Amino acid sequence: MVLAVGAALVMAALFAAAAFAVDDTSFKMVRSKAAVDNKCLEGASANVDIRSTPVGNQIMDVELKHAAKNTEYTLFVIQQPNDPFGISWYQGDISTDNQGNGSERFIGIFSEEVFAIAPGSVKAPQVDDQDAEKNPKFKPVHTFHLGLWFADPKEADDAGCSGKVTPFDGAHEAGIQALSTRNFPNLKGPLGKIK
Repeated sequence: MVLAVGAALVMAALFAAAAFAVDDTSFKMVRSKAAVDNKCLEGASANVDIRSTPVGNQIMDVELKHAAKNTEYTLFVIQQPNDPFGISWYQGDISTDNQGNGSERFIGIFSEEVFAIAPGSVKAPQVDDQDAEKNPKFKPVHTFHLGLWFADPKEADDAGCSGKVTPFDGAHEAGIQALSTRNFPNLKGPLGKIK
């Protein structure tokens, strides 16, 4: 009898834990601190929908609204939403139409399991002059935030933002961060919601 009650309690705890696990989530990206400080991109935002696949990957749909028109942006998965951002990795591009709207689908790991790791310091490929010669060694670091940058500093300047050059695109000559998930706490980014 005691074993049966104990087993029932364990099963109930497992079901309760599963009830709180999230396979899908939706959230908004808001104007970045840089955009707010530059008083630009008023009204711009993005809706993000993430759903898990049966094999454990996620499909992430990002829909930009009221951003700069006919502009290319670069999307990064980042450690923290504001400068200096921490570990950041290039996810892909989103272009807007003549209304400032655009969307793109990305497939990968966008859950509490997304992380970067460098077990050792090794030589790195040299694609251009700004590339590091080798990486620093570091333990696993989870990256639960998203950031969206102007792909070109001139397009940022044309949109009324700063024309400051940042390294957030393939040629490492992007504009400022346009949107981010800074509406979430630094250590509790929205990608961590999916278990």
